[in-house]
Amino acid sequence: MAKAGTRLAGKANEILEVFTHNVAQFGYDGTNLSDIANELSISKGTIVHHYGTKDRLLAALHTSYMRRRLTEAKLLIGKLDHPEQQLAGLLFAFILYQEHDRDATIAFQREVMRLAALDIDTEGLELRAEYIQLVRDVIEAGIAAGRLRKTDLRIQSLLMFGSAQWAYTWFDPSGDESAEEVGAALVDLVLGSLLVRRTALPALADPKGLAAQTARQCLLEASAESGSGLPAS
Repeated sequence: MAKAGTRLAGKANEILEVFTHNVAQFGYDGTNLSDIANELSISKGTIVHHYGTKDRLLAALHTSYMRRRLTEAKLLIGKLDHPEQQLAGLLFAFILYQEHDRDATIAFQREVMRLAALDIDTEGLELRAEYIQLVRDVIEAGIAAGRLRKTDLRIQSLLMFGSAQWAYTWFDPSGDESAEEVGAALVDLVLGSLLVRRTALPALADPKGLAAQTARQCLLEASAESGSGLPAS
């Protein structure tokens, strides 16, 4: 017999999963708790019991999403030796999120401005800031090692995130181009302007190369370890 705490956690996860899917499909404003309750055959009060408000559900989505992304990013950095490889892997991951964790990525990217305005979402905001700083630290390490040219870290990192932010509006995982092929274009664009020696660029941007394959491997490993049940493609 399952323990009560396990059942409660399971139900909370189910609620968050359905909420995430609905936000991805219809946006935050088009998602309501009654529909989620009906889909799960539970009362609206059960959702309120677990999360309180719709805003708190969005905050939970934000936090859970950024926890996964940070886990994967740290795993990736640990598997690659050089900053330019690590940055290429992170860039591939930016696009792979669209395929590997699509509903959550779309929901996150659709509502990122609303998420930023949530006063209650302290942990999610802190995790997002940690993720951005992690990317900046990789670039800074590359500059210190003489592998990447000096640049404005704040602007460069914001340009990277901004370029990936709208991918959900145009990237189709079932389309003609794979996530790795699109990621390769992003790597070429970003590292093409940062590398001190551009001779390394073809290997870094190779959709079948070390950086791309490590990015996919880390997403799969992190998902398996967490038991998230997220699509592993």
